[in-house]
Amino acid sequence: MTVKYGICNETFGDMDLSEALQIAKAAGYTGWEVAPFMLTDDVDSFTTEQRKAYRDEVTNAGLQIIGLHWLLAKTEGFHLTTLDEAVRDETSKYLSKLAKLCGDLGGDVMVLGSPQQRNFPSSQTPEEAMASAADCLRGVVPTLQEQGVRIAIEPLGRGEGNFLNTAAEGRELMRMVDSEHVQLHLDVKAMSDEPTEITQIIRDNADAMIHFHANDPNLKGPGMGDVDFVPIFKTLSEVGYDGWVSVEVFDYAMGAEAIANESMRNMLQAQK
Repeated sequence: MTVKYGICNETFGDMDLSEALQIAKAAGYTGWEVAPFMLTDDVDSFTTEQRKAYRDEVTNAGLQIIGLHWLLAKTEGFHLTTLDEAVRDETSKYLSKLAKLCGDLGGDVMVLGSPQQRNFPSSQTPEEAMASAADCLRGVVPTLQEQGVRIAIEPLGRGEGNFLNTAAEGRELMRMVDSEHVQLHLDVKAMSDEPTEITQIIRDNADAMIHFHANDPNLKGPGMGDVDFVPIFKTLSEVGYDGWVSVEVFDYAMGAEAIANESMRNMLQAQK
């Protein structure tokens, strides 16, 4: 397997974009994954010219924009599983705006995690939450088709919420939406919370997996915790995965450059 390595842009905080891209490129990454809140706090006012300028800077640095993640983070008024139809409709419209942003930037995948905007209250049943999420995502499909962008549903561990805690639940939501533009994302930190072995989850979902995050339950990069990445990369190769393996961390204490370099070293070592 020839691995395509990406890294998430929030790793670099408020570092100048050109410096961040230089560090990522020097470490061996060729993909750049974008959290929208790193670009703007108002998608509507982020102009065509600004989108082109950002895309060009990334491309000229020798990297490719993979797409978006943290889609609903740091937003207000949006929710995926709410029973409030008006809020779901606004959420569909916002995700459609992000699909347009993703396409304008040259990306083709949007990772849908954002636990705070999808967890449901005890007064709501899991079935109601699933039906609401499916309804919300169906409203985004026409724009996804138009832009050539796919949503990658991200199951998350129980520590982050109560909705879509397993890959199997992610598959069920996929089935309900019933669109080739809505598929599955797998994340090592999240899979570590499942009772099923990570390698088996990958095998079971290889047909639907369109994106992959490399990290550890300790919130650091791949190889910086207890998870053994040797069998993970072996399994990705065995199932013929040809998407991106993107580093996403949540503990930035060691600094962006060290995170980028050590994560890459560890991933390369895991494949020897």
